[in-house]
Amino acid sequence: MLKSIVLTLIIFLSIQFGSFAQKSLLQSGPMLGYSEMQEVMLWVQTKQAAEVHFVYQMKDESQPPRRTEKIMTSKSKAFTAHLKADSVQPGNHYSYHLYINDILVQLPYPLEFQTQQIWKWRGDPPNFSMLTSSCAYVNQTEHDRPGKPYGGDYRIFSSMNTHKADFMVWLGDNIYLREPDWNSTTGIHARYTHTRSIAELQPFLASTHHYAIWDDHDYGPNDSDKGFFNKNATLEAFKYFWGNPTYGVGDIKGVTTAFQWGDADFFLLDNRWYRDPDKIEKSGKTVLGHQQLEWLLNNLVTSTATFKIVAMGGQFLSTAAEYEIYSANGYDKERQLIIDFIHRHAIKNVVFITGDVHFSEMSVLKETEKPTIYDLTFSTMTAGSNTQGGEWKNTLRVPGTVVIKRNFGKISFRGALKKRELVVQCFDTDNIMQWEQIIQQE
Repeated sequence: MLKSIVLTLIIFLSIQFGSFAQKSLLQSGPMLGYSEMQEVMLWVQTKQAAEVHFVYQMKDESQPPRRTEKIMTSKSKAFTAHLKADSVQPGNHYSYHLYINDILVQLPYPLEFQTQQIWKWRGDPPNFSMLTSSCAYVNQTEHDRPGKPYGGDYRIFSSMNTHKADFMVWLGDNIYLREPDWNSTTGIHARYTHTRSIAELQPFLASTHHYAIWDDHDYGPNDSDKGFFNKNATLEAFKYFWGNPTYGVGDIKGVTTAFQWGDADFFLLDNRWYRDPDKIEKSGKTVLGHQQLEWLLNNLVTSTATFKIVAMGGQFLSTAAEYEIYSANGYDKERQLIIDFIHRHAIKNVVFITGDVHFSEMSVLKETEKPTIYDLTFSTMTAGSNTQGGEWKNTLRVPGTVVIKRNFGKISFRGALKKRELVVQCFDTDNIMQWEQIIQQE
């Protein structure tokens, strides 16, 4: 009897030690990437080469557990892995578990994902919610500028996690490459790893689906454009660290992609890969490049979704013409081309979500007998605030929506078919709502 107890204890301790040992190999994640009806992307990063896989099961346990393939992480890909949960059914919630070297990694927070619902021809669109914001700066003293730290208050990610939104769209400046980083693959991978690994972020990554675009500080140096010499390396790193449906579309390179959720189409744009230099003087200046611009316009005019959500790093509607707003630096003609296209083709319910400027505001372009266009700007999450932003001369600003301190946005899609609305809210780091606006379906 004593031998049996001792043997059981030894086995138990061996399992616990093995689990602890494998947890020590976990660098960051797991993170949920895209969610579709029959496939979900799961992501993880290890500290060294290791074999990883996930086991997942419907939360009601009505079906036996399923397992992803096994992948060996490697230094060349920053020890990251993308694994597909492809034995899933639409409209279900799943629990999942991470295994490193075939040993379960136990984590102190829920690991759950969902698949999207089949709803067309069956009833009303599902109600769902998303979070969004930009500018996440994580301090690293030895690489930062001297003086007061630029980043801080990472608990905003804990506040975001409490909303249990269906997904998050990161609006760029997600990592802030610095001088030691952008010229080498080693530096780029190190910056991504440093930012992705903070403790406050892990529970949020594990149970909310994540989509992302980039802006200059993920792409290269400040205000970088199509001439940045190392953009192939930053694009590869973006692919390693995010779980988007695609990275570029067709022949269009960069981070451009799209996805659907419920009755909304999302178009995620790249405002860096094809961008002309801000200071160059030439006719036909472009932010998006002609191919990507054509792709966006084609998709807007053919979309049958209730809402068309366009995600882009810099502000679109604002008339302030400051820094890298679309109305500045000679890009105003391209901005007006997009507006005219939307109006000419009577494309309703187009909503831009943008970041970059380190303060938040809502802009609305409303003209008689033309579809209303919206721009929801959310910035900054953990980087420093732009205390002058509220004084910029944006004639399309909605009064009461300027927020200077760190913040994030929540957009809830709700209502019956053809009577849908968006509830747009802005929250600060302490999870206190700063403003709320409702956009009614036109």
